[in-house]
Amino acid sequence: MCIFASNLTFIMQSIQANGYSIYFNENGYEQINKTILEHKYSSIFILVDENTNEFCLAKFLPNISTEVAIEIIEIEAGEAMKNITTCVEIWSILSELGADRKSLIINLGGGVITDIGGFIASTFKRGIDFINVPTTLLGMVDASIGGKNGVDLGHLKNQIGVINIPKMLLIDTSYLETLPPREMRSGLAEMLKHGLIYDKKYWEQFLELSSLDVNNLDALIYRSVEIKNEVVTQDPTENGIRKALNFGHTLGHAIESHFLESDKPLLHGEAIAIGMILESFISKEKGLLSKEDYYQIKYIISNLYDAHEFEENDLISIQKLLIHDKKNEYGKVQFALLEGIGKIIINQSVENELIIKSFEDYKL
Repeated sequence: MCIFASNLTFIMQSIQANGYSIYFNENGYEQINKTILEHKYSSIFILVDENTNEFCLAKFLPNISTEVAIEIIEIEAGEAMKNITTCVEIWSILSELGADRKSLIINLGGGVITDIGGFIASTFKRGIDFINVPTTLLGMVDASIGGKNGVDLGHLKNQIGVINIPKMLLIDTSYLETLPPREMRSGLAEMLKHGLIYDKKYWEQFLELSSLDVNNLDALIYRSVEIKNEVVTQDPTENGIRKALNFGHTLGHAIESHFLESDKPLLHGEAIAIGMILESFISKEKGLLSKEDYYQIKYIISNLYDAHEFEENDLISIQKLLIHDKKNEYGKVQFALLEGIGKIIINQSVENELIIKSFEDYKL
């Protein structure tokens, strides 16, 4: 897919979020250095995984201009590391290295790093400052934006966490050059979601991927960041419209959790892509989405992601996992469904029979 290349011509102006700013590319490093200088941090800790340590840290460090001591903390890569055990290990390392209330954590990595790093910073000594520098497409357009920080509880996604904003966010799209195609497709799923729930014209830009020029990526990323930020700004604590961002995630998270410990785990975006097809079908069956729109959604997503087979035991496990979805209220599973492309309706209950029917249609 030719859209996955850096674009140096599209100018990405900073975006104001709730209590912090989102900066892009070279301008972001100037802002990090300014933030470090202004806040007089006692020490700086950069949290990375093995991949960002190898492929991104060498680019990041030369852009940081400070005399403050910098320590690197590395964890293994992958969703399996996003747990309390990892947090305890990092909290212990911070204590051993003398971190205090005036320390800063910079989270350099994908969604796992920004999720767990923000949670660690928000809870260490009752909260220290942190900066997010996402290095994956998924992290740039979704995970690092909006203040959600947390970890998984066993195989249950994002059960433990807080909503707490970073001091700033830097999105440098040149880091995407280090990513394999599968990771890029994973992030693309969230971009598709933004169009489906919020901006039909944005969605339509993905209908002919082959016609998209290499110079489109920064502009597409920028619009996705705008959409995510606009939704979160209206509803920071997810009491209303922010639930729209859960489209594809109710079933998608259950699917991701189910296969997390299998020999073939799904990436987040891969599971969400399946979830979007299933929940689009449910939207159609409930009379909210036209057949034409549903088949367009299914066609586009199916052409981008490999089909996944579900056995009967898989479906039983996935249905059980829905009970633990953090969006549930009063014991009922809550869905965000499409009311046409570009429009969403939240707090929708769905019968088990319709959920099973959506999986049956997915096979076709």
